[in-house]
Amino acid sequence: MPQSQAPPPGGAFSIPSTSQTPLLAFRCVPAIKPYLAEDASSSAAILIDSPVVYSHIQGAEAITLPSGSLSNAGTLSVSVSVNGKVLANGVVPLNATAHEISFNLGDLTPQVSPYNLSCQATYSGGSSSSGSPQVFSASSSLSFLPNPTNGGVTKMDLRTGALLAKPANGQGSYQPVFPIGFYTEFQYLAGNLSLIDELATQGFTIVHPIFESTPSQASVNEVFGRMQQNGLYFMYDMRYDYQNAANVTAQVNSFKSWSNLLVWYTGDEPDGSSDPLDATSTAYDLIYNLDGYHPVSLVLNCQDYHFTSYAAGADIVMEDVYIIGANVNTSLMFNTPCTSTYGDCGCDNCSPIPAGLNDALPPANASSTPVPANSGIGSFNDVSDRVTSFLDRMQAVGWERTKAVWSVPQAFGGVPGDHYWMRSPMGQEWVVVTLLGINHGSLGAISWSDPTPVDIKGNASALALALPTITPFLFDATAIRTNYLVGGVDVAVWTRTNETLVVATNTYYASQAVKWNDVHVDGAGAKAVFSVGSAQTTSGFALNGVGSAAFVLPTST
Repeated sequence: MPQSQAPPPGGAFSIPSTSQTPLLAFRCVPAIKPYLAEDASSSAAILIDSPVVYSHIQGAEAITLPSGSLSNAGTLSVSVSVNGKVLANGVVPLNATAHEISFNLGDLTPQVSPYNLSCQATYSGGSSSSGSPQVFSASSSLSFLPNPTNGGVTKMDLRTGALLAKPANGQGSYQPVFPIGFYTEFQYLAGNLSLIDELATQGFTIVHPIFESTPSQASVNEVFGRMQQNGLYFMYDMRYDYQNAANVTAQVNSFKSWSNLLVWYTGDEPDGSSDPLDATSTAYDLIYNLDGYHPVSLVLNCQDYHFTSYAAGADIVMEDVYIIGANVNTSLMFNTPCTSTYGDCGCDNCSPIPAGLNDALPPANASSTPVPANSGIGSFNDVSDRVTSFLDRMQAVGWERTKAVWSVPQAFGGVPGDHYWMRSPMGQEWVVVTLLGINHGSLGAISWSDPTPVDIKGNASALALALPTITPFLFDATAIRTNYLVGGVDVAVWTRTNETLVVATNTYYASQAVKWNDVHVDGAGAKAVFSVGSAQTTSGFALNGVGSAAFVLPTST
């Protein structure tokens, strides 16, 4: 079809309209999904969010506030009910984030189906038109399951989006898991089980096998058993079967008892192939009816195509922005331009680096003349923009607590006959892509794909081995993340009571320097916990082209 005749694809996300007056987006969810019968004697909580906003996001309702500071505008009296029975009451500040109201799980009976959770907030701080208190409502579901008879459980901590699981062998206590690993062919692993040993030694926490054919049960037991022995979790992939209820049923029942199953995986770019809009939700509901003890994931390919419909069918929504070695303006596969309505460049609606920004040129594209507009050279910023846009949409539709975003860093390219990606990333470029996701809220990194170049595997291993020092900040509900852009360096700072984490990655191929005061920390006592192409200076740190670093330092008072 000629470009001039291409219709708009449709399916664009509807951005909430703005409001000239304040709105309260009152929301409530359980702190953990699912709770288990064995948790009945432990503390449990409902999370209350009460942001005052000026856009018509899901559930936002007008609130009349007194004049003056919002911090002095009063509080909400909140009542929490389950199936119509009051479970707990509490006082919640306006503009609160993940405020916890404790309740007793012993007041409920474990059951397979979720309870209906209802919350009501009464506000008397302002004057409504009728003079009566203002009342706001929100609802969610509370999963309180019987203990599983066999197999493991993966919980979601809805305070942070982290996954909680026992060690892969099923022994021990629940701990946060940052999934870092690779998609890989099942037969590649089955043909050499020592590869699984190497992945564990290299610091990876998860493997995502892909089944191009049906393996024997003996082979399944060998591969997944070897992962279990090495402390590796797995994602179970149903990309070819997720729209077939009989196949999904058979596979879920076959694999749900493995103690190292972390998450299910259904649609692999269902938006890119225009799968039925309800396909992912149909599979999601079926999986929860069959299991309920593990979350469901999928990956979206498109920048903005029926996001809400496809993402509805997952607890974990992944993005796969592949910009390295691609021409984001012209399709080399089809010899057509790529626009928002036409063309396929392998990176949907991705943007080239800005005109004149030669520092962002990869070495192979270095030029003594200013880089032109529409150079086709992809920008790292598309990775952080995609993560941010997914999270923003989740907040707009009321999913910010119940869904998480993970990334699929590019670990391939330059394959003969591939007309999308002319080269694979360098190892440090892989780190840039991965840290951009983490800096902007991604809580997992499953790269496509392994086997991958040695340089990528080495850098990925270095980051994986450093993550146990980094992830406690990501999974701390009290930590406050602040983002900065210093020249070409993307920086995120997580601040806790006693310690601060600084993660920096250089999106330019030219060296960049960052001063501690650029990111509002004093730098005293800073210790590098991860470094590729970086060095500390007396006033901050320097990063070589596409260099990255992470530092832990005492929180300044």
